[in-house]
Amino acid sequence: MAADPTATQLIEKHRPTLDQALETIRSRAYWSPHAEHPKAYGEDAAPEGKAAFEALRGTRFELDQPGTDGWAGEEISPYGIELGITYPHPDPDVLLPVMRAAIPAWRDAGPEVRAAVCLEILSRINARTHEFAHAVMHTSGQAFMMAFQAGGPHAQDRGLEAVAYAFAEQTRTPGEAPWSKPQGKRDPLELSKTFQAVPRGVALMIGCNTFPTWNGYPGLFASLATGNPVLVKPHPRAVLPLALTVRVAREVLAEAGFDPNLVALAVDRPDEGLAKILALRPEVRIIDYTGSTSFGDWLEENARQAQVYTEKAGVNTVVIDSTDDYKGMIGNLAFSLSLYSGQMCTTPQNLLIPRDGISTDAGPKTYDEVVGDLAGAVQGLLGDDARANALLGAIVNPQVAGRITAAPELGEVALASREVTHPEFPGATVRTPVMVKADGERKQWEAADTEPPFLSECFGPVSFAVAVDSTPEGVELLRRTLRDKGAMTVGAYTTSPEVERLVEDACLEECAQLSLNLTGGVYVNQTAAFSDFHGSGGNPAANAALCDTAFVANRFRTVEVRRQA
Repeated sequence: MAADPTATQLIEKHRPTLDQALETIRSRAYWSPHAEHPKAYGEDAAPEGKAAFEALRGTRFELDQPGTDGWAGEEISPYGIELGITYPHPDPDVLLPVMRAAIPAWRDAGPEVRAAVCLEILSRINARTHEFAHAVMHTSGQAFMMAFQAGGPHAQDRGLEAVAYAFAEQTRTPGEAPWSKPQGKRDPLELSKTFQAVPRGVALMIGCNTFPTWNGYPGLFASLATGNPVLVKPHPRAVLPLALTVRVAREVLAEAGFDPNLVALAVDRPDEGLAKILALRPEVRIIDYTGSTSFGDWLEENARQAQVYTEKAGVNTVVIDSTDDYKGMIGNLAFSLSLYSGQMCTTPQNLLIPRDGISTDAGPKTYDEVVGDLAGAVQGLLGDDARANALLGAIVNPQVAGRITAAPELGEVALASREVTHPEFPGATVRTPVMVKADGERKQWEAADTEPPFLSECFGPVSFAVAVDSTPEGVELLRRTLRDKGAMTVGAYTTSPEVERLVEDACLEECAQLSLNLTGGVYVNQTAAFSDFHGSGGNPAANAALCDTAFVANRFRTVEVRRQA
């Protein structure tokens, strides 16, 4: 227990929430302390949140952190408006030593105090969810409701989940223990032993463009809760949500009697490559990264002084063998392909369909019928522009837009993309999904001595309806894809126990998360904190899972002190 009265009050305030989180990661049941409906935050929250966001535009984002040698910022909303916000640019030679100097007091505070401070940070972020929602929307391109939920309460749940795992692992070993070894007729050998969780050092959290808070909070709070200072390096196009997070964290840390420099912001200048510079600093001992495979591989190979956690690219796959709810299957897949314009690391890309068709409760369906019905379902779902804007959001960057434009070159188009006008933001680029037919016969593309396009991640609203000779051939293609490319998610539809076992075995052997026969309101590209594991850490798509024991346990070491009793 900390002597500081503020820290003590935070323990009393947040210990019930921590205890419930600890119980839920054991039970894997549904639970969330963060309301996901906008009206739950009060009548004034929506206008106040929007006003707070608007007030940030065109300003200098002050943080009063040491080592600031200039200002940087280049965010333009995917909805076509300029944010015009500049942020402190750090001098690592000044900032990193100051962050390291903050470690001893934070380390000695103990796991319970650190957890309580982290939960207070999350609580204050939660109270400003409407403001964060606009910040996420106008940096990621998510539609407002998705930005509100995924960027707000769902991200906060993931942060809390990381704190719970961190607390559980740090307290698995007792803080002190007597030790007595009998020596027969002689006096026993007696020692008193203490055990303390010791942080590795400065943690570098490298944010992503599409889900700055949802993907960023697990690493940020796992490191902070285990005693490590965290330097937050946002994606250049998605700074604001993480800058707001850093500001809240610094305020809470200072109020609780700790050095606010335990959390700091690092925004780079155009073409500076600050992430690479920081990743190789000897002070940086932990790195969390979400983004491209190329840079993730570079971090794993070059940042040898740090424990590196990466979420990279994968080729998410759905095996379609048979179904007893054809309408539900088609509707579920249509929504999964459309949500946030496919700009999720969990969105299905390859749909493996037997070329001879499938059996369903609506009778046999040919490959062309399945593909056509799915294309029709997407068109029906997104036929109304208002609904389309609410589901699709905006295209986050020109690279995604380029993939949509180039998709017809990859094969026969089964579903063409169309432009959607946003009534509030005419500068937004909004596009519906495109689906391309492909042949999954291995001999065909091996004879051509080239890899088919569907075996590489095509990030965005581009999917492939891949014709396979049979379901077992499809499962083999799934297995190869998982082994060579990795996947964050796998889905399958079948009424056959044998096929279900084939798919499950492939996912167990290649370590991929599997969803079977989803036909209702749960989708393959959604995961729930405290229950679902995001990624597995066991295939090329990611070397870590959000969250599990392995995600937190190596962020600290346990140091023992033995004394003669």
